[in-house]
Amino acid sequence: MDAGSMSSSSKLKSESSWPLRQQLLQERNTRENLDRFIPNRSAMDFDFAHFMLTEGRKVKKNPAMVSSPSKEAYRKQLAESMNMNRTRILAFKNKPPAPVELFPREFSSLPQEKPAKPRRHIPQTSERTLDAPDLVDDYYLNLLDWGSCNVITIALANTVYLWDATNGSTSEVTTFEDEVGPVTSVSWAPDGRHIAIGLDNSEVQLWDSTANKQLRTLRGCHRSRVGSIAWNNHILTTGGMDGCIVNNDVRVRSHIVETYRGHEQEVCGLKWSASGQQLASGGNDNLLHIWDRSVASSNSPTQWLHRLEDHTAAVKALAWCPFQGNLLASGGGGGDRCIKFWNTHTGACLNSVNTGSHVCALLWNKNERELLSSHGFTQNQLTLWKYPSMAKITELTGHTSRVLYMAQSPDGCTVASAAGDETLRFWNVFGVPEVAKPAPKSNPEPFAHFNRIR
Repeated sequence: MDAGSMSSSSKLKSESSWPLRQQLLQERNTRENLDRFIPNRSAMDFDFAHFMLTEGRKVKKNPAMVSSPSKEAYRKQLAESMNMNRTRILAFKNKPPAPVELFPREFSSLPQEKPAKPRRHIPQTSERTLDAPDLVDDYYLNLLDWGSCNVITIALANTVYLWDATNGSTSEVTTFEDEVGPVTSVSWAPDGRHIAIGLDNSEVQLWDSTANKQLRTLRGCHRSRVGSIAWNNHILTTGGMDGCIVNNDVRVRSHIVETYRGHEQEVCGLKWSASGQQLASGGNDNLLHIWDRSVASSNSPTQWLHRLEDHTAAVKALAWCPFQGNLLASGGGGGDRCIKFWNTHTGACLNSVNTGSHVCALLWNKNERELLSSHGFTQNQLTLWKYPSMAKITELTGHTSRVLYMAQSPDGCTVASAAGDETLRFWNVFGVPEVAKPAPKSNPEPFAHFNRIR
């Protein structure tokens, strides 16, 4: 059926149905049509119905028609034997038939209703708590990370430890001297084997966690401590107290390949987007910068793509959205207390939510549209938000000091949080991921292996 015939048929249907609707309304207003019945004809006795509506009514109105008691007794006995004592004339036992679908569901273009998902249970207490003595209580540092091989690295004062989430074993990577330490930042490489360690003396060291061996030291990047580190494949980006951001190619001897200058105070937050094209940096100068690698230059300090000045306190918490590549969430410190959402292509602020407490860290749920934030005074809680409504789903409490650091397990289910109370807690907040359905095998297109056809 073409579009013209369908539109004309729908027009005829609407024109024919509208008078019918008016006619029903008019009939309902009359006294003769007080109700509408849909009888079951197979269960009806039309002869009895006719008798009751004619002769039976006369008998009820004129009892004198019954000449004697003997005839009345005979009538009652006859009615019982002939099953004529019924008070119901019309039967409504069977349900009306189900409406016939004009178009089968598989051919319908209307969206199908999905069954509602059962509400996910979120445990309100941590499933495991580990001691983290000598954890530095410094808002501007980054001392916790969870690698792709399911191993956590955490810096406690001058020592870097590993905790294997698979078997619960603990090992020590190294301990630095006082003139070098304390450790100010740690970050796993994408391979889950190599660790970058930022130090208070402005150096950055690379370690092989499997062999427990130092590979190299990166010098000359900064003039003071390195509080933030982020990997982008073989590029290691470091942010220092001097306000500089440096891209280091760890494969070559002359490792400094780009330098970003835009912050006036310490860089405390660094995050690369999933595509590796954009870098977000937050500083103690309340600034948030977006840098684009496509316009980077090794000859001169690179100009930022966006300079965002909406926060009114230090910007440490940064998280790129896993389901929308140009969406960035940022969190401000004690004087700001806001989570803001940005379109990094245009630099527009999409939303801002006041959380009531300074935001220390942010993590997106990889399986659902949810965002987890960690906070300080007064509740020292973790808050789970529904995106984009930003309605609170739950709050997780247990820490007794500000929750400075968070890291997410490789499967995206568990979150580790470290706080100034010197504890490391594990929360099953994001639930079990759904089992991915295998993609249906599609029939190969003809000539798919040819680049062009002549």
